[in-house]
Amino acid sequence: MSKAQLSPDEVRDRLRAAETPALLMLVAHLTDDPAVLRPQWRPNPDLLPATGLDAETDLEAREFCFATLEPYLAGVADWPASPSETVLEAIAAWALDRSAGEDADLLRVAFVPPGTDPRAPKWTKADLDPARPMRVAIVGAGLSGLMAGLRMKQAGIDFTIFEKNADVGGTWYENSYPDCRIDVHSHIYTYSFFPHDWPSYFCRQDVIHSYLRGFAEENGLLDHIRFGAEVVSAAWDDERQHWAVTTTETEEFSVLVSAVGQLNRPMIPRIDGLDTFGGPVFHTAKWDHDVDLAGKRVAIIGTGATGVQVAPAIAREAESLTVFQRSAPYLQPTPELRQEIPEAERALLRDIPLYRAYYRFSIFLPRAIGRLAAATVDPAYPPTEKAVSAANEQLRQLLTGYLLNQVEDRPDLAAKIIPDYPPGAKRIIRDDGTWIATLKQDHVELVTERIARVDGSGIHTEDGHYVPVDVIVFGTGFTASDFLMPMKVTGAGGVDLHESWGVDACAYLGLTVPDFPNLFCMYGPNTNLLLHGNLVLFIECQSVYLLSAVEQLLSTGKSSLSLRRDVFAKYRDEVGEASALRVWGWSKTHSWYQNAEGRSTIMWPLSAHRYISATQAVDPEQYEFR
Repeated sequence: MSKAQLSPDEVRDRLRAAETPALLMLVAHLTDDPAVLRPQWRPNPDLLPATGLDAETDLEAREFCFATLEPYLAGVADWPASPSETVLEAIAAWALDRSAGEDADLLRVAFVPPGTDPRAPKWTKADLDPARPMRVAIVGAGLSGLMAGLRMKQAGIDFTIFEKNADVGGTWYENSYPDCRIDVHSHIYTYSFFPHDWPSYFCRQDVIHSYLRGFAEENGLLDHIRFGAEVVSAAWDDERQHWAVTTTETEEFSVLVSAVGQLNRPMIPRIDGLDTFGGPVFHTAKWDHDVDLAGKRVAIIGTGATGVQVAPAIAREAESLTVFQRSAPYLQPTPELRQEIPEAERALLRDIPLYRAYYRFSIFLPRAIGRLAAATVDPAYPPTEKAVSAANEQLRQLLTGYLLNQVEDRPDLAAKIIPDYPPGAKRIIRDDGTWIATLKQDHVELVTERIARVDGSGIHTEDGHYVPVDVIVFGTGFTASDFLMPMKVTGAGGVDLHESWGVDACAYLGLTVPDFPNLFCMYGPNTNLLLHGNLVLFIECQSVYLLSAVEQLLSTGKSSLSLRRDVFAKYRDEVGEASALRVWGWSKTHSWYQNAEGRSTIMWPLSAHRYISATQAVDPEQYEFR
């Protein structure tokens, strides 16, 4: 424990800020007694980490917890770090109101005992082949690249991280627009073994960047990073069995890891006359901080996650704001979205790591399992562009009701803010009421007509409307389907990766591709998540698989491993068929989840359990070794 010196009174005082579900989990852990998890105290899984109980029942549960914990308060340093398997399974079944079933694998990754790193490599290069030269190139120093770098360092592998920017962080370094923040709970947007004292429930960009910078510093990764070094090409040498990686010079590496991510190349739509506009024009990912928006007439194009975040901040400064919307977003009610975490709760999470582990568990587990059923097409429903299943319709009604309740006083807005596609076809955006409140302001206008053209001083829409503006801001997302761009990557026999992919990028588990030996993609094709899973968990799983592959090379003495074509073909077909049965693949509405042909190469369409299971270790039967 970080503060074993806490007195019983201090421990008791910290625990008063606890959420009731996590507090009950802690009691079950310490007593090793699942019976304390009484059915009448079961939380609403959709509201975790909060409880959803009425005040009287909640008070009853808390009083029980404090009475039961009293004998344990003096021995915080002696609390066991890990629960028994029986208790952990009981906690999950109680919290989710369902048996663990195939989600049992998730329990072992959802609960991380304080001070442990369970997915760290259990071997080092010195154990397997100390004399063998092996260098690993990692492209990108964002969330994925730093994770890969740490695992290489733990295994004693020589590695270099190439980063085109001047600092670590990737998208969290590049995106600095006003009010930029994560839309995933802060406590699960972290490496599972590297917690942080988060100041808010959904932290801002600068805090997340500081977290990643601190992670790199504390783990000694900065000495391995070359900043301002953009990889322009990588070529596999069949004869010498290595990658030639080119920045301003060319170097040889045994293994190449692409950690360039999906959200790093801004997409600006082609609009006639845009180059004639006389004022500032910029994308949110390249925010121009030299432009003062005070007193300006500003247009923002795009109402995705970024547009919904930044528009309220613009409205606070600008003389007028015109929001150009192609399609309305679904909003997920999140009252705590912009709330700071009270100091008493921060002290509890900071000073009693075992509670923090259960608090994180209570957030992580239900969201990792997620609502994949609500995104699954039911052919018998039948599916329409309104809803694709009964579960999807239930979600639609819930989210639509949230929107309509906010515009009872503005019927003119109602038709504009209701999406015309099934929920899950596009990203569902977290909201605390700020978006609709912004649209209601007198100096804000929501335009749903398509843009026809831009001239020197404004924007023309297809219905003849003209909006004079001083500044144009694009919140139009990224070219996410263009994986590994703009690098030129050539594999065995000189095959070009992008030519072999065409528009349908695919990699086995998002990681490996036939004919590209010793190439691994972190956060590669079909590994993004919407209604289920957890991105950081997937990145940690990818690092496990990557290190397993390196271990295979070192333990067998082989120079390379390359995915078998039949394994790739079977996986590609499975993912393609599953994607077609998910709302983001079935719906014809345009989203960044789809490529130019309308197919999804972005999203993971299977269960989180499937991904965890498949990435635990490389199966050598699936690869050809040389």
